[in-house]
Amino acid sequence: MSDSGGAGDQPEDTTGSDPVLVTVADGVGTITLNRPEVRNAINGAVRRGLRDGVRALDEDPTVAVIVITGTDPAFCAGLDLREVGRGSPDVIGSQTSGSSQPFPETSTPVIGAVNGPAITGGFEIALNCHFLIASERAVFADTHARVGVMPGWGLTPLLVDAVGVRRAREISLTGNFVTAAEAEAWGLVNRVVPHEELLPTVYRIAGDIAGNDQVSVRRMLATYGAQEDARLADAWRLEGEGSAAFRAEVRFEPSEVEARRQAIVERGRSQLD
Repeated sequence: MSDSGGAGDQPEDTTGSDPVLVTVADGVGTITLNRPEVRNAINGAVRRGLRDGVRALDEDPTVAVIVITGTDPAFCAGLDLREVGRGSPDVIGSQTSGSSQPFPETSTPVIGAVNGPAITGGFEIALNCHFLIASERAVFADTHARVGVMPGWGLTPLLVDAVGVRRAREISLTGNFVTAAEAEAWGLVNRVVPHEELLPTVYRIAGDIAGNDQVSVRRMLATYGAQEDARLADAWRLEGEGSAAFRAEVRFEPSEVEARRQAIVERGRSQLD
């Protein structure tokens, strides 16, 4: 874990360095997914770095708020389909191990600063944050059905909780993109801001949280969490059972994912244009 400059600073260009960056400043810990050349796609190193980074920041007594973001131009494009196609066990494990979470539960507030596309596994990372602030460049999509896999990080319960079951069905069954404006109107994100204002806005909100009594903040967060658990426990269980049933009925073939990859990429590009 390293120290950055002031919490209001944009993370510096770190292309080619660690796949997950963890910095702390002014009581705010920032985790930056950092594989910009592949739009911060999830490989084994990203999975481990995200989990370890969140755990370390949650255990750090100097950290009052955790921020998760990505190195531009994306928040996270989901699983690295090239690695899935090659049969990488670190990545395939994300889709074959049943329902879990992309990072551990925390007693520290986690804000997602969505700076660009948040797709499938990246969408699930965003949904697992306590709330989201989005850049005008953010888009969201659930492309599990395009890839031919089932969600395993809580997408179905968390998406329904955020936008309602009818919109959630549309998002998941079509695989189409949800714009930042739609996400704000549907209650998926708290607000949308100009791209250059994203992290300054998030850090101002984080500073407001950090300036409060931390025992009260954590108790309030735990109370909201307990209420969410009471609402969604069965939905999380059903997602896990659905994933397990899918794996039993349909053999997961990495080669098929690789064959679909270019079509998935081209369809996504056509919707972003």
